[in-house]
Amino acid sequence: MPFPLPFLSAAKETASTVWTGVKGAMPESCLGGPDERLNFAKFGRNRGDVEMTAVNKPEGGGGGGGEPGEGGGELAEGLEGQPPLQREGSVGSMSTTVGVEGSDHDMITEWQAGWNVTNAIQGMFIVSLPYAVLHGGYWALVAMIGIAYICCYTGKILVDCLYDLNEEGQLVRVRHSYKGIAKEVFGQKWGGKIVNSAQLIELLMTCILYIVLCGDLMIGSFPDGPIDTRSWMMICGIILLPCGFLKNLHHVSTLSFWCMIAHLAINIIIFAYCIGNAPTWAWSKVMFRIDILEFPIALGIIVFSYTSHIFLPTLEYNLIDRSKFTCMLNWSHISAALFKSLFGYVGFLTWAEDTEEVITNNLPNPTFKGFVNLILVVKALLSYPLPYYAACEIIEVTFFRGRPKTVFPSVWALDGELKVWALGIRVIVVVFTILMAISIPHFAILMGLIGSFTGTMLSFIWPCYFHLKIKAGKLEWGDIAYDWFVIFLGFLFGIIGITTSFYALIEAFQIGLPF
Repeated sequence: MPFPLPFLSAAKETASTVWTGVKGAMPESCLGGPDERLNFAKFGRNRGDVEMTAVNKPEGGGGGGGEPGEGGGELAEGLEGQPPLQREGSVGSMSTTVGVEGSDHDMITEWQAGWNVTNAIQGMFIVSLPYAVLHGGYWALVAMIGIAYICCYTGKILVDCLYDLNEEGQLVRVRHSYKGIAKEVFGQKWGGKIVNSAQLIELLMTCILYIVLCGDLMIGSFPDGPIDTRSWMMICGIILLPCGFLKNLHHVSTLSFWCMIAHLAINIIIFAYCIGNAPTWAWSKVMFRIDILEFPIALGIIVFSYTSHIFLPTLEYNLIDRSKFTCMLNWSHISAALFKSLFGYVGFLTWAEDTEEVITNNLPNPTFKGFVNLILVVKALLSYPLPYYAACEIIEVTFFRGRPKTVFPSVWALDGELKVWALGIRVIVVVFTILMAISIPHFAILMGLIGSFTGTMLSFIWPCYFHLKIKAGKLEWGDIAYDWFVIFLGFLFGIIGITTSFYALIEAFQIGLPF
């Protein structure tokens, strides 16, 4: 007969106590309470502005399906301004199988949505956060927490702009994407084009950064090998070619889950190493002052590490229970802010002025560094599908919906399967990101430049501007003032960051073009 293990019982009781405390701290919407509310900007608004329990539910109580969107036979731009729709088709932007009716299998839980958001905001780019602390000191740590709060807020008000009140006072989803919101504000002619361009740049540059990071990690693991950085990038890019077969968000969520497993493993390893070197931490090296030339690059890195707004409208739509969206967004950003600030601080304390762009390249033991870098390469490869899939959806919806809507024919067959020639287009997208990666091989500076450009527009300026326009006359003066404050910060961060990052990229461009 097995004898009891006291320490296991104690561990179980401790875990139970911690979970009880966490549940007590969670908003009610996370716990499935009877009065589930989605508070987009803050608590205390009118009930009609926040109630989500009865929104867009099909008759009969079914939760499956989607609504016609931008990628199928019925497109979102054709639906903007029409009466609110029930969930009857497949969501278009980042749809599951475009043009085919959705099903329960296409929907995702709040946990799956959380994997995707966490993958976007707490993913590969944390390896450069100690480098941000190197140039920003304690102000970089403050920025990691403050920008997390702002991006969480703008994410919620962006989704708020998808909804309007109907005659019965219920909040109904009448817009279907970031593009749909932009068309409402900027006009039908230019709105979609402006946002699509910014989104496509952001997504493709994110894919490029993942490949650049793979090359940096592999050359850091094998610095004296016969394969150079660009060759490693090409090898990793070849591994990514099967991404062209991805057909729905459910598959991408599965890859994001395994990406998070690799994320947790690598963070535990790096944290353990840093804590093991705690006696040598350089406490005095963390600056209180700001390096005016270098800090904007660090700020751009931090902004870029929190950009997830491109995915939020689709993730919110595909949630089985949309009332859990705010809870999911809150906790993903809270955990990201705490972890990023701690990771950046501890990483810098360990290596101080010797901190490199990719922190794992600071590890002294070649075998240990190679092992850690290989895990990070796997994580980068698993992170690539989410922005890649979204970029392909934008390209397909913009150019390949069939005549007369677009110049080119549809990429989807009548049975919902991707046409053979369309697979070639997706492969071309992968090849394009590889070619760009080997042409611009400076990870941290490039990330700062992108974060200062598209990151500030998509995550700071546009969500607040759209919120002010669409919800005009319905906002309190405090909400209006805060929206304008965030817009001001977005322009400030963007202008300074673009200038300094572009100058630093020119100065650092010493590898040269491969042709």
